[in-house]
Amino acid sequence: MTYTNRRQAGAVLARELGELAEKSPVVLGLPRGGVPVAAAVAEELHADLDVIVVRKLGVPFHRELAMGAVGEDGVEVLNDEVISSLKVTSEDIALTEQRELQELARRSARFRQGAARIPLEGRDAIIVDDGIATGATAAAACEVARAHGARKVVLAAPVAASQAIRRLRDHADSIVCPQITPDLGAVGLWYEDFRQVQDSEVVEILHAHR
Repeated sequence: MTYTNRRQAGAVLARELGELAEKSPVVLGLPRGGVPVAAAVAEELHADLDVIVVRKLGVPFHRELAMGAVGEDGVEVLNDEVISSLKVTSEDIALTEQRELQELARRSARFRQGAARIPLEGRDAIIVDDGIATGATAAAACEVARAHGARKVVLAAPVAASQAIRRLRDHADSIVCPQITPDLGAVGLWYEDFRQVQDSEVVEILHAHR
């Protein structure tokens, strides 16, 4: 099954998340493509909508491999096992943190336009993306949401690679995904309309839901 667009995919996803509506969750879209999907989920669940801005901390000599993640309000999660096994130095970590925190601050300012982050303490967090290929960013988002005090972390996407889902079960309390496949290919192949989401669209969506 292919989705018409991100909003239609979000409506499909919302039907599988319906039982969470009564728990007043916070729906968190991963910018940029996950935000229109998250908006449709939030509308159906009558839930708060926000973005979750995270940056993966990639190992300096193998950036696709995550050694941790950073989020807003100074939240940091480190994978001590990866750091130790690859002998990543404290200097390497500091330089990576500095670079990613700068980009995190830039993106947060652009998307939030001065609005405060919705607190997650004691609330269920539903993290939404438009598709999951490797799962690295989704894993980082789950850990950051947990560090922000989320009571339960639910990861939701319309389509995902089965390999990624297996890895993500260690990061999320539950995963909701209507289509899990070993042959994902590009996420865009699962949508009729997969046009690029602009920063301005993310800002507009968030503003409309405040």
